[in-house]
Order: sequence, then structure tokens, then C-alpha cells
Amino acid sequence: MIDIFDEEHIMKTFARSERHDALREVAERMIKLGKVPLDEIAICLPSLSMRELKELEAEISAEEKADS
Repeated sequence: MIDIFDEEHIMKTFARSERHDALREVAERMIKLGKVPLDEIAICLPSLSMRELKELEAEISAEEKADS
């Protein structure tokens, strides 16, 4: 049986994941615009690591090449 603390932890983890996903979407839009360098995106969205931003940039680049 799950106690109340486990349920609270699950809800906090879910909320944190949702916020992270939303910030990734913002970063993706910023990268696609191509007007803001990654280091400045990292300053604006500090919960996303530079490594994660570089990976996201590579994914977007690969998608754009596949669409061409």
C-alpha cells in the first residue's frame, strides 16, 4: 500500500518532469529561431544543462536534414 508520503513524492516528481518538458519546448523553439546562442539559452533556462541543450540542438539539426 502506498502511503501519503509516497503519493506526494510521485506528484512532485511528475510536476518536476512536466516543468522540465515545458522548458525543453521553450529551448527547442529558441534553437529553431537561431537567434539566441546556446550559452544564452542556458542562462535563461538554467535548469537545462549545456549538454542537454547541445543534444537538443543536434536532434533539431538531424530532423531538419531529414525533412530536406
